Amino acid sequence: MFSVLTNSWALLLGMMLLMLGNGLQGTLLGVRGEIEGFSTFEMSLVMSAYFIGFLGGSRLAPEMIRRVGHVRVFAALGSLISAVLILYPALANAEAWMIGRIIIGFCFSGVYVTAESWLNNSATNENRGQTLSVYMIVQMIGIVAAQGILVLGDPSGYILFIVPSVLVSIAFAPILLSITPTPAFDTTKPMSLKQLFDASPLGVIGMFFLGGVFSAQFGMAAVYGGKAGLSVAQISMFVSAFYIGAMIMQYPLGFISDRIDRRFLILATAALGGIASLFVVLWAKDFYVLLAAAFMIGGTSNPLYSLFLAYTNDFLEHEDMAAASGGMVFINGLGAISGPIVTGWLMTTFGPGAFFGFIAALMLAIAAYAAFRMTQRSAPSVDDTAGFQAIMPSASPVFVEVAQEIAIENAIEEQMDEYLP
Repeated sequence: MFSVLTNSWALLLGMMLLMLGNGLQGTLLGVRGEIEGFSTFEMSLVMSAYFIGFLGGSRLAPEMIRRVGHVRVFAALGSLISAVLILYPALANAEAWMIGRIIIGFCFSGVYVTAESWLNNSATNENRGQTLSVYMIVQMIGIVAAQGILVLGDPSGYILFIVPSVLVSIAFAPILLSITPTPAFDTTKPMSLKQLFDASPLGVIGMFFLGGVFSAQFGMAAVYGGKAGLSVAQISMFVSAFYIGAMIMQYPLGFISDRIDRRFLILATAALGGIASLFVVLWAKDFYVLLAAAFMIGGTSNPLYSLFLAYTNDFLEHEDMAAASGGMVFINGLGAISGPIVTGWLMTTFGPGAFFGFIAALMLAIAAYAAFRMTQRSAPSVDDTAGFQAIMPSASPVFVEVAQEIAIENAIEEQMDEYLP
């Protein structure tokens, strides 16, 4: 752990500041949109725009890096992010915010690709798994801490928009001024979607539905809070609960996943998240019940991302696992684009409670499809399954590909340990 911090402290510090900025701007826009009088559907389009840009960035950023290099891409995208963050309050209309969110989504996706390839290059074979774990924890800390900043200012003013812009600008200083050499960049050509579906229908369908769940949390939680009459402090706590749940429950579920039929764990995890969501829709009115539900939803939906990747790997050859990562990220991104739009339409039609209704429907659909797939083919032996590697749904294809490679190495080592005396 010490060696990870020594070798990568500048990048980790910079990414934490970036996540502070990104986490703050997402929640802040939801609160400010309510103040500006934007409709729920208008805000859903604004929030969905981020995922359109993010998906585009994940496809185009690798080619940008190959053409002009990590440093130039990093600096250019960071400048655009900082500029858009300041422009939000000056251009307070839905169309301008949609364009800004597309740009920010594209830029953050490119920043993640760049930073994660840099991080992978600085890690060694011995500490690569630890490095990725520390990186994910740093990201989570940044997002949760960002929600605390929200209560320190007036969301109807300019200061809270200036703060994330400054944080993003500062974030690039330790990274670009560090002496770490820029790495050579290469990614594996992704598998086709048909090949992925043939290998694991549950992995593909589940990942698509999960994209809608995650984008609803990330994009519409603050919008729901505003429509439900929560205070700014309550919205901050509500959004934080999703990520705290994700951080706490990721590793226990990962530990279990390597020891039982993953389809059963997917079924149980998705059902638990769906029931928690449904409980809020049907009965809960108390704010602390909302926090508990958000904790449970975040704690089940985020680990499902890693579970679907690990389950899909169970039906792939080792040499195909890294190639599958790009396709799985793309499928999740397609689902994420639709999530806020559908949530916004439902909230407009049926009221704020439809936010939880939408998440419940998707999570229970995942559970039902997992149950169906359990009747279609037998589960692979636990001894033959790929290792679980915790991954955030916002990870770039680079991070997912590296995590897949670590899972491959871990699985091979475990098999060798079994056969060697």
